[in-house]
Amino acid sequence: MASRREFLALSAVAAAAGVAAPRLMAAQKDGDNDQGRRDEALPKQPPLAMDLFPPELHYGAGGTQMGNMYRVTSDEEARAMLTAAWESGTRYFDTSPWYGLGLSERRLGRFLSDKDPSEYLLSTKVGRLLTPDASVESVGMWKGNLRTDYRYDYSADGVRRSIEDSLQRMGVSKIDLVYIHDLAPSNEDMGQEWKQYFEIARKGAIPELERLRDEGIIGGWGMGVNDIEPSLAAMEAGSPDVILQATQYTLLNHRDAMDRLFPVCRERDVPLVIGAPLGSGFLAGSTYWMYKTDIPDGFRDKRDRISAIAREHGTDLRTAALQFTAAPDVVAATIPGARTAEHARENHASMTANIPADFWDALKSERLIEQDAPVPGQV
Repeated sequence: MASRREFLALSAVAAAAGVAAPRLMAAQKDGDNDQGRRDEALPKQPPLAMDLFPPELHYGAGGTQMGNMYRVTSDEEARAMLTAAWESGTRYFDTSPWYGLGLSERRLGRFLSDKDPSEYLLSTKVGRLLTPDASVESVGMWKGNLRTDYRYDYSADGVRRSIEDSLQRMGVSKIDLVYIHDLAPSNEDMGQEWKQYFEIARKGAIPELERLRDEGIIGGWGMGVNDIEPSLAAMEAGSPDVILQATQYTLLNHRDAMDRLFPVCRERDVPLVIGAPLGSGFLAGSTYWMYKTDIPDGFRDKRDRISAIAREHGTDLRTAALQFTAAPDVVAATIPGARTAEHARENHASMTANIPADFWDALKSERLIEQDAPVPGQV
């Protein structure tokens, strides 16, 4: 039988009632398998590019900052960033309807409009459906006059609708990877009710995505979450092809992922894509750690100590942070975000730089990273 990684390459060829938060979806029927709409709006024989997974150099471009994360990004900045990433050789691009409530997808789609779809790997996410609303301005970290609201829907029908909407927003003919997004306890809309939403996804989104994958409409599916628990639950409930695990594996925090997530991924042959490898900017010098300005105790000092050791060894903090997240055997790619062309070029330079082994030895000697943490060049 082909392994999951082999299947990924071959695929290119071949309810929750009583929730209180205002944007939480209405209860769905258990096991929503409504096939009334079926796949009439989904692509037929899409030009999938799963042969590009894992991507070269094991990295790609995250799309958060194209969605006006923290501040407004201009169309010109976004296009210049994507152009620089493409010219540097990046061919994996990740986005989501949530990033700027459609803005990131629209900008990425415009950039890809003249590109051969067989030459790039594209992932987006499902779980939120967007609705026009002229009264909406900024939403959380997404800035600007967005004029769009959202609701959650993890049903089978919601998955199809979300994929259709994303294809239309981006104007593309295929989506290679589809992640079930933000179904997690750290999602402030859900909290501990995430388990109720997961049950809807278990009966709706997961089997529907597996059907779409098996029929060649998408290349593969996985979870795109900030917590380990839903990733583990998805591997019990279905057969994901990949997990996009954000916020849990960085130079500053990695023990939990090494202990709980990596062994299961190895056992199930499910590769990881690492989101927020720079801690949403903190490991590149920003004042945000994991999308918030509350920095955990000791993290600033730890960052400064690692940065100083990096300089002593002829490298820099961002380079060390990115290569660290791509080093484990179970990691297929790390996907830092970028706002400007300079950021994109810096990310590429970091992923192609040589870091001396003595640097990693120094970090372990000073107990700044775990003693058994995988590092670049490790046999």
